[in-house]
Amino acid sequence: MDELQKDPSIQEIAEKGDAIYARLKSDYEPAKNGKFLAIEVETGDSYMADTSKEAVDQARVAHPGKLFYVVKIGFNSVETLAHSLVGRS
Repeated sequence: MDELQKDPSIQEIAEKGDAIYARLKSDYEPAKNGKFLAIEVETGDSYMADTSKEAVDQARVAHPGKLFYVVKIGFNSVETLAHSLVGRS
């Protein structure tokens, strides 16, 4: 597995990713609600799939070694986080 690029600030990725998604939101909601979007914050490239893993896997093909902002389309970040935590049993 490729080593993650050094020194990306998680907070910076979250802030940039949130801003990018705010611009893209109308392209995806409500038609794609429930799907996941992985965003590479330096380029703004986005990858949609049925699961977060699939979206990130797609993104890694194009951007190996990067970290991604992942959002569940149609849900706010608190709902997405709660869903992720509940899904881990």
